[in-house]
Amino acid sequence: MYSELETHYGYLFEKELLEEISKIAIYKEVTKGTTLMSIGQYVKSMPILLNGAIKILREDSEGDELLLYFLEKGDTCAMTLTCCTGNKKSEIKAITELDTRLLMIPVEKMETWLATYKSWRDFVLNSYHHRFMELLDTVDTIAFKKMDERLLKYLKDKKAVTGNKVIKSTHQEIAYELHTSRVVISRLLKKMEQEGRISLRRNAVYVL
Repeated sequence: MYSELETHYGYLFEKELLEEISKIAIYKEVTKGTTLMSIGQYVKSMPILLNGAIKILREDSEGDELLLYFLEKGDTCAMTLTCCTGNKKSEIKAITELDTRLLMIPVEKMETWLATYKSWRDFVLNSYHHRFMELLDTVDTIAFKKMDERLLKYLKDKKAVTGNKVIKSTHQEIAYELHTSRVVISRLLKKMEQEGRISLRRNAVYVL
């Protein structure tokens, strides 16, 4: 584990911290579509990704979801950090977007390292900043962009995260994550296909 940690995080963390992480972290391999965190669940550890991707969503009282942002290699979740330090219940849902390998850091270690390692403190603060900017971007997208612009941004983001031009999602799944109806998504996707931006396949969208 240490050699892989050094490969992915050696530029961020000093050797002593890498050694501590390799000793106490819980290694997990999870398949695409696995729910790692549910709303209302107490957070006992925080994730550090080795590869793969995780999508972070909000859910309303009726169970409808809204995609907030993605986590990739080198990322951790600011929402998780907040819940860890405050012993609060999770306000988000985390689901793997791809097959993912990650390390889970116990909350008590996370708090100790904030005082012990400057690199860890910088990592946490930078994570807060990046996630905050992504949340602002999500708010701006919802408030100021039309649904067709939101849909195009969603497809481009998915393409960037997965590294694949083929977005393997149904129209209903896309509608859930954009908090709209399947009919609206189907209509907009058909329009985008006519404009030559995408190509529609069975349960998939090919981004041109």
